[in-house]
Amino acid sequence: MNDSVVLVADDDEHTVELVSLYLRRAGYRVETAFDGEETLRKVWESRPALVVLDIMMPGPDGLQICRKIRGHVPVLLLTARSSDIDKIAGLRLGADDYVTKPFNPDELVARVDAILRRARTDRQVYLGRLELGHLVMDLDCHEASIHGQVVPLTPKEFDLLATFARFPNVVLDRDRLLDLAWGTSFYALRTVDVHVARLREKLKGSGLRIETVWGTGYRLVTEV
Repeated sequence: MNDSVVLVADDDEHTVELVSLYLRRAGYRVETAFDGEETLRKVWESRPALVVLDIMMPGPDGLQICRKIRGHVPVLLLTARSSDIDKIAGLRLGADDYVTKPFNPDELVARVDAILRRARTDRQVYLGRLELGHLVMDLDCHEASIHGQVVPLTPKEFDLLATFARFPNVVLDRDRLLDLAWGTSFYALRTVDVHVARLREKLKGSGLRIETVWGTGYRLVTEV
């Protein structure tokens, strides 16, 4: 039985009821919120394991909330918009994944499961920090260190490394990496390769390596 608390935040009561029903069937405990202010209050008071968050809500909207709670709690965005800009913006502001309305409730639960599995692996995400191997990333200060020594990273190198650290052992293709770290896929794919090569040099001693998955992309793994 899963006793993790999931906060479902949406101003549409039908959506809240549907998502809550399926999450409870999957064994989660559910709390609900119907506007931005209530969502923020319950995040800080209840400390849920994950927030299912609608982008369009009264008060602070989903993107504003993402910015405020990034690093504190995983977020699955719900959006009725088909625009890739909203999805990319949400991911860049700290959301872990997104589902576009109308959605399959079983798929939503599967995505919640996947996000929480990642959160329970050998990384720790708390108070704006990512820890993996000997690497520590302070997301608020935009600073990375290995064994306590600051690693000199350009802003985009930091964003790319943070993206890998959020998805350890997950294969990410170049288009996905451009979307997550650059906020657009209009850069040449070679841009990713160049930044990965630089990061590989700077990750020495971290206990981590960026592995090439031929024909697919890259993934961050723990060295054996």
